Amino acid sequence: MDAAMNCPKCNSEHAYQDGAFWVCPECAHEWSAEAAAAAETSQDAGVRDAHGNPLTDGDSVIVIKDLKVKGSSSVVKGGTKVRNIRLTEASDGHNIACKIDGIGAMNLKSEFVKKA
Repeated sequence: MDAAMNCPKCNSEHAYQDGAFWVCPECAHEWSAEAAAAAETSQDAGVRDAHGNPLTDGDSVIVIKDLKVKGSSSVVKGGTKVRNIRLTEASDGHNIACKIDGIGAMNLKSEFVKKA
């Protein structure tokens, strides 16, 4: 069975279709195939900037406010343009890896940038 037929709650492989719904016999969770597909697309919406625009690798962004650099006395000024960003999966919320002129390589949160 493919992953679409696994239970979204407990990931059981024993889910079966009952009319318009899928049912998991292990945890008794019921869901519709359309709702599961909609949930997957909303989770895969990707990284978005402060204004809701989707970001991709290689984009240029502009920092929207002054940001202190942790462990340093320097500051990334608002209005600084950052080119050629890379999107990363980080648990701490810093989902943009980039290199800023005069400061060097660092990670940014997408909520503090806008697409250029």
